[in-house]
Parts: sequence; C-alpha cells; structure tokens
Amino acid sequence: MPVPAAKHKTSVVAIVGNPNAGKTTLFNSLTGSHQKVGNYPGVTVERIVGQLRLEGEQVEVIDIPGLYSLNPQSEDERVAAATIAGTLDGHKPDLVVCVVDAGNLERNLFLFTQVAEFGIPTLVALTMVDRVQAEGRNLDLSRLSNLLDVEVVPVVGHKSKGTEELKAAIARNLESPHVPALDLGLPVALETKVASLRERMARLGADFNSAEIRRALLRSPDDTEDFLVTYPEVREAFDEARAQLESEGLAKPTLDVSSRYAWASMVQRASLSEPKGPRKRTLTDKIDTFLTNRIGGLLIFGAIMYLVFQSIYTFSQPLMNWIQAGFDWLAGLVSPLLAGVPILQSAVVKGLIAGVGGVMVFLPQIMILFFFIAVLEGTGYLSRAAFLMDKLLGWCGLNGRAFIPLLSSFACAIPGIMAARVMPDQKSRLATILVAPLMSCSARLPVYLLLISAFIEPRFGPFWAAFTLFAMHFLGLLVAIPVVWFLNKKMLKGRRLPFLLELPPYQMPRLRDVWLAMYFRSRVFVKTAGTVIVFMSLVIWVLSYFPRLSEAQKTRIQQTAVSQNAAAKKEDIDKKIDEAQLEHSILGSFGHAIEPAFVPAGFDWRITTSILAAFPAREMVVPSMGIIFSLGDVDADHPGNLRGALKDARWPTGKPLFNAWTSVGLMVFFALCCQCMSTLATIKRETNSWKWPWFVFTYMTVLAYVFAVAIYQFGRWVGGV
Repeated sequence: MPVPAAKHKTSVVAIVGNPNAGKTTLFNSLTGSHQKVGNYPGVTVERIVGQLRLEGEQVEVIDIPGLYSLNPQSEDERVAAATIAGTLDGHKPDLVVCVVDAGNLERNLFLFTQVAEFGIPTLVALTMVDRVQAEGRNLDLSRLSNLLDVEVVPVVGHKSKGTEELKAAIARNLESPHVPALDLGLPVALETKVASLRERMARLGADFNSAEIRRALLRSPDDTEDFLVTYPEVREAFDEARAQLESEGLAKPTLDVSSRYAWASMVQRASLSEPKGPRKRTLTDKIDTFLTNRIGGLLIFGAIMYLVFQSIYTFSQPLMNWIQAGFDWLAGLVSPLLAGVPILQSAVVKGLIAGVGGVMVFLPQIMILFFFIAVLEGTGYLSRAAFLMDKLLGWCGLNGRAFIPLLSSFACAIPGIMAARVMPDQKSRLATILVAPLMSCSARLPVYLLLISAFIEPRFGPFWAAFTLFAMHFLGLLVAIPVVWFLNKKMLKGRRLPFLLELPPYQMPRLRDVWLAMYFRSRVFVKTAGTVIVFMSLVIWVLSYFPRLSEAQKTRIQQTAVSQNAAAKKEDIDKKIDEAQLEHSILGSFGHAIEPAFVPAGFDWRITTSILAAFPAREMVVPSMGIIFSLGDVDADHPGNLRGALKDARWPTGKPLFNAWTSVGLMVFFALCCQCMSTLATIKRETNSWKWPWFVFTYMTVLAYVFAVAIYQFGRWVGGV
C-alpha cells in the first residue's frame, strides 16, 4: 500500500540507470565526498545518499541500485521500484535523472519507459557519447529529446564533461518540472481498462501508476499485485477486465515487454545512425579475445586474483604493524598514568585500547581490497571476471561474482564479506556471506606456524610441514563447497537468477571514484563494526578480569612457587599469579566447565580457555596461550618459548598434552570455527540481523568441533595418541 506523500523541504533527486551505464561515476561527480552510506530501513540493500548544492539550495541525491527493469525479481530491484514509487520512505523523488548509455539505447530505454510511467518529472543523462562518436555513429540529440519528451544532457562521467550542464538541467527541472508523456503503441483496449481501474482505485485512496496496474492485468491471477490483497474491492473488477482482455487475445505477459522494446528500437533508429560498411573491431573487442577466452582468460584471471590476494595478504602487513605499534605505544603511554587504579588501568589498556586497536588493524586490508575492486570495476574488467567464473561456481548455486569475495576472505573475512555486495541478488549474496568466514584468513596463520613448527616439522620434516600449511588454507574452501550447496538447495531455497551482465568498454578508472570507494567503505567499517567490537572487547575483559584472587590466595601461590624453586624470580611468580587469576576468572571457570566437552578432541581447560579468550580476534590465540602456559604475553611473531612450553605441557596423569594429532585437530578447529568477533559484527551490519551471525557462529563451531574430535579419535584408533 502506498504511503501518503510526506512534506519535505529538501528536494530529492533519484539517479536511476542500468548497471555499468556510468551511474555511479555520475553520482560521484555530482556529490563528491558529501555522501552517506547505509542500508535502507528493514532491508540489506545499500542506500547511498549525497548532497548537491544548486543555486544556494541543498538537494538530496539518491543513488538507486543499478537495475535493468522495474519488474522486481530481487531485493535491490524491489527497493529501487519502491523508492521511485515513494512506498519506501513516504514520498516520491522530486526529479528522476535516468542515466542512459548512448551505445546501448534500445536496452537502456526499456527502463526509461518504466520510469516515465511513474508520473515523476524526469530528465536523461546520456553517457558514453564520446564512444559512440569514436565509432563513427551520429547521434541526433534534439530528435532524441523530442521522442523521449524530456531534456537530454550528454555527459562523459570519467572525464567530468557535462557535469555542470547536468547540474543546471537539474535546477531547471526542479524549478519547472515536466512529466514525460510517451506513446508506447499499446492496444487501446488495454489502456482503456488500465485507465478505468486506475480511476476506481484512486477513489479508494490508492495512488498506483498505470504501469503497476498494467503489470497486474497481464500477469496470472495467482501472481497478483499487493494492492489486490490490500483492496479486495477491486479484485472482481480486475478479474472481469482480465477475462475480457483474454477473450480479445491481449492478456499476454509479453505484450508489455514487446511493446516497450519496439518503441525503444524505433527511438534508436530515429536518433542514432549506424556507420556505413562493416563494423570495425574495437579495442575492447580485441582485448576480450584474450581476457574472456575459456582457457587463456582463466589463466589471466588467476594471475590478477593472485595479485589482489597477495597484495591484501602481504602489502597490508607493514601498515597493520604500524597501526598495532601505534596502539601499543598508546597503551604504554596510558598504562603508567593509571597505575594507581589497577582496575581502570586494565579496563582502558586491555579493554578499550586493545578493542579499538583490534578494529583498526584491519583497515589497511579493507582499503587495499576496495582499491582493487574499484580499479577493476572502473576499467570494466570486473564484469569479465564474473563472466568467467559463473560456470565454475554455478553448479552449487553461487553466481560468478562470488569468487572475488571468497578469494579476498583468504586475507580477511571482513573485507570479503563486505565485497559480497557485488553479488547480483540477495540470496546469493547471503550464501556468500555465510561461507566467506570458512576461508582461512591471515589471522589463523600464527596458530598454524606455532603448532606446525612444534609438532609437525620436527617429526615429519619440512615437506609435510609445508603440506600441512597448504592443507589448512585449502580446507576451508573444500568445506565451503558442500556447505554453500546445502544453503542454496535446502535452506535458503533460492533459485539461481539468469546471469545478465553488461560488458562495458574498457577505460581508465577514475581516481576520484577509486578514492571515494576506499574512503566510504573504510568509514562505514570503522563507524559501525568498530562500535560493536569495542563493546564486546570490554565484555571479554570483564569476563577474564573478575572475580579477583584474594591476597591470601596470591600469598599461597607465592609460597608454592618458592617452595618449588627457591631461586624463583619475581617475574616468574607474577606469571604464576596471572595464570591462576585467569583460571579463577569467569572465562577460566567457563573453560573448566566445558572442558569435558572438549576432552574427546584432546583439549584440556587451558586449550579451551585459549579458544574462548581468542573470540574477540584470532590474533589473541598465541598471546592468550602465553599467559595460560605461564609465559606471560608472548609475541605472535616470536613464539619460540611457547613451543617449548607446549611440548612440556602435561595432563594431570603426566601424559603429554600435545602431539601431532592434537595439534592437527586444533589447527583444523581454528580453520573452521568462526573465532572472530569482528567478522560476526560485519555479518550483522551486512545482513541487518543478529540471526545470521549466530547461525554462522553455530554451524562453524559445530563443524570445527566434529572435525577436531574425528581427527583426535582417528589418531587414537591408529595408535598415534
């Protein structure tokens, strides 16, 4: 049911267009950095709103998700149609700027015909005009404007040409709005029924446009529009009109589509002349001979993806180290100032500063990822990559675009999950988000290296050590394949939409667009995910800090340590107290409580507590093991002493705690579990629901537990434990 129009002071301009028609570049040219990124209320489609100043007045510009038709098939199309119709936020836009690719007039004008029927003032921003002229094709702008019954402004977005002229046209059309009137050549009998039903519904207070009513008439009675449910009074009239149209052979769902394309084809022939002689192969055609080749294209794609992966994985490390060093410096500066209040010192240093640092350390990876995505998208190659991967991933229900988010998740699941926005429909995007954390991120690497160097390489040699490291990274991808198949086929039950994708011409990416993509994605991550992570870090700190040991308990620990070693240093005694404090805390007590559940995997309370303490971030695994195994705060990059401590660790019976099977089981557990609070916070933001983070945490923890138990029990069966 449409929402009554709300009064608003600021004019609203909606930018609408097909994917790859130049809409985003044009939006960035108009609004620059004056943008806000978020989700539409109640849905997971991204809402990007910018501010434009025209003749002293502030104008709100909305970037509508790119789409080919206003007949909703996916969530982004439903949101786009609802935004234009005014049913999403209470009012229609004051003006629609329809972005039309001059090189694909017929296909782009199909969307324009649907937009024009909403009764909203409209103007056309004509992109790719320079490419049409370079191909020797003549475009009659005056005739095109007359046929469309709107003002047409040619723009070249990536070169910032025509932007000022478009701003002036927007100002003119806001001051003197004009609603286009198109004659699509639809049968008179059909249009008469549409007009009659629209008038009848208007008397009931329903303001639906002709296109919505026409679609309802041409569809099956079982596939009715929402207003037929909201207004049952008109159902009988709709049924009578549909029956009469069927008797005249007019109630065909394809009638509306064929009429629009016929009109669009007529407009293209009348306004755009083709060059004489055979069509010459463009530079884009020549490049695509290699980049979209079935074999060579995949090899080139693999090389490019390797560069992206290696960049995220390697190039970000110095920046991440600098950020971490900065927060370490800050902690070192603040800690002495709060030494007189130990509880406040611990809360600020180990809770707040450590929590913020845990968020910010991911920022370089996010910026590098979206730099490459923006560059690949700006050049036009991202569409080719999706085309190449579609058939390889299609059998399990994923779209070809899923490969990029999954690949980037090998560096960090957070940017991988955010990159799932390139998915064309909501269910495929959700399936990609739900399996992205299975990819083995760089934060798991210290755990692998620690356990491999301590228990695999000394016994089996460097070859099996290297193989184990590779296997840990490959395991997540191997498990993700059946998981995503199950999600798509059994749980989400989404149908695979046709993979319709425009292959735009190659061009140099616009640096402004690249920077804006990096800037806004990073800002959103820091502002939203960061707040959740900081809060949860403080919660983990509380759980590991309370309750405190009494002075009598600390004295007994000191006396025990001295009795065992009369030459014990104060540092060694403090480490014993830290270990006892952790064991005595809520977190340690919980580790003891759930130890029986993890004994089948070969884990005692110390390993279990390390798992729990690492929940805020996997990077905490090695340092938490250092404290638990009485070594203090161990550097993840230099875990040499910890290797010896793990080898010396014993069960109460005196049996070694770790062996090859236990270490492999623990590595597999960390490879499959979602031991990362920031990942869950990002899933919450991307899905607008806590249901999916809980689902990811549950199913991945169950998988990790089952695999770890199976490995340890297999080791016992073959006599390796």
